[in-house]
Amino acid sequence: MKSNSHEQDKQHAFDSFCKKILKHEARDYYDELKRQRGRETTFSDLSAKEMELLYTEDKYFAIEQVFNVLGLDVIVTDCVIAEALESLPERKRDIILLSYFLELSDREIGDKLNMLRSTVQYQRTSTLQQLKKFMEVDIYEQQEKK
Repeated sequence: MKSNSHEQDKQHAFDSFCKKILKHEARDYYDELKRQRGRETTFSDLSAKEMELLYTEDKYFAIEQVFNVLGLDVIVTDCVIAEALESLPERKRDIILLSYFLELSDREIGDKLNMLRSTVQYQRTSTLQQLKKFMEVDIYEQQEKK
């Protein structure tokens, strides 16, 4: 009889041990899920700006126009802007490309092109007006075609 009682005690101890282990494993699992939920955000909770950061667009068939300014290649992928830039005289085009695409200041552009800073500023602002008119006409023509 003692052996039977001893076997039952061993089984109860083993059962108790298994239940304790499973209970702790379940608690650890739920704690890990809680930590994950604290670090994760659902897509519906993201702002529009954050959503834009989640993807990129490949432009395999984009038409690139390359302009050379002072030995540097400037790539323009927008057809309308490229066409507008091509319509400009070379000096004015260089000023716009150096200013807006290579992000040089008027003083730096003046030094590179041997011009006064004020002349560069005047040329840049008048050229922008020219580009604006050109692009407005182009957009107006595109809307008429539709």
